[in-house]
Amino acid sequence: MANRSSADYLVAGRNLGVITCSIVVASEWLGGMSTIGVSEKAYVLGTMQPILMNISTAIGMIVVGYTVAYHYRRNNIHTVSEMLEKLFGRKAALYSAIAFIIAYITLSYVQVQTCASIIAPMFNFNWFNAVLFSVIFITINTYVGGMHGLSIVGVIHLIAKFLGVGIALYVGLYKIGGMGNLQALLIKTGAPENYYNPFADNLSYAFNLFLGGVLGGMAGQASIQPIFSAKNALTAKRAAILSAFIIAPFGIMVAILGLIGRTGLFLDTTTFSNPKMILPVLMTNPEFIHPVLGGIALAGILAAIFSTVGPVNFAIVTIAVKDIYHGFINKKAQDQKIIKTARKLVVIVSLITLPMALYFKGAILDAAYVSYAIRSIGAIVIILGLYARHWISILAVKLAFSVGTISIIITVIGNKLELFKIEETYIGIGSALICIIIGNMISKYNKKADGLSHRL
Repeated sequence: MANRSSADYLVAGRNLGVITCSIVVASEWLGGMSTIGVSEKAYVLGTMQPILMNISTAIGMIVVGYTVAYHYRRNNIHTVSEMLEKLFGRKAALYSAIAFIIAYITLSYVQVQTCASIIAPMFNFNWFNAVLFSVIFITINTYVGGMHGLSIVGVIHLIAKFLGVGIALYVGLYKIGGMGNLQALLIKTGAPENYYNPFADNLSYAFNLFLGGVLGGMAGQASIQPIFSAKNALTAKRAAILSAFIIAPFGIMVAILGLIGRTGLFLDTTTFSNPKMILPVLMTNPEFIHPVLGGIALAGILAAIFSTVGPVNFAIVTIAVKDIYHGFINKKAQDQKIIKTARKLVVIVSLITLPMALYFKGAILDAAYVSYAIRSIGAIVIILGLYARHWISILAVKLAFSVGTISIIITVIGNKLELFKIEETYIGIGSALICIIIGNMISKYNKKADGLSHRL
């Protein structure tokens, strides 16, 4: 079915119902960041602060449902940049497409790393083989099935991830003596007494998570591509809202597992040096969970990761093939040519992310929020374009995406070199707003100058 047309391959023939569409949306969000990334940060911080990633994302999808979902589906688009083209023209769309590709390549290699971190202990692979296996598996699944395949697999993965993580959480809380005892044990490790308050520690980082999650979904190609695939505009709206109630609970579950690992009852925290491996270590420890149940839990975590990394890679492919190849390089390309190009790009994207996943290091949640920062720029532009078009000019859009993306990249480099410490989401939002103001001022000045020259 995915071979019939580009619409079948890229947006599942626009035939997803409310339940399937909401599950596929949620499956994309509940991946490596919501499992490995959230548990990693919970282990390191000793608080529930990382759950803001899921909670803010859930709020963001409700906002998407009430603001942009209906417009996206009604306009029969394939990408966010196509929506921007309708609002601001083709050149503005190209600027956004390039920015979104950078955002999703960053997210893609991070998701591959989370996948490899589960594959390695499950099959006793070294890091290289685990990354290579992950990339090959993801490439084949995406290459063959397109959005249809990702939708079917997403439904299966959702069941597996809640079953697996739910079993692990139940076992963990039972063995540790409940939430009350968990709090006492965490305080001994230096965690704050109100560890359950996500705003209890590092308020700046907390708001970074919150803003990125709320805004990131509006222009998040991977997470809203299922919305483009909905049967109609009303289905798209309802699916976006329903997905929020699937997304929110999952982060709480894996965060608690990360905190259980921090207590030190099931591993030696003095020698444990790789927090992103906390879930795999727990699930493979017979003192924590029976090997059979641990295998089910690992399968659920792996399902969560696979349900995200495929759509993330496919988002890059869709943007590249529709916004750049079909939009600028070969505007007259027929459907079968578009499908062939998309499949070639599936392989190319995998070849690009493979070395990045092997050699780029860093906390998963922190790296992934570079993508959120860029997508936040898109959210601001989309909202203004739909609801306050007179407040934003085409020049302002170009400046917001170009200067904003460059500013985020500079911030990442500066943070890595320890020249300063600034959250990327703040830079993305701040630079975008400044660029919009400057772009609007220049555009108004040019209009006045043109009007004056015509009079003369």
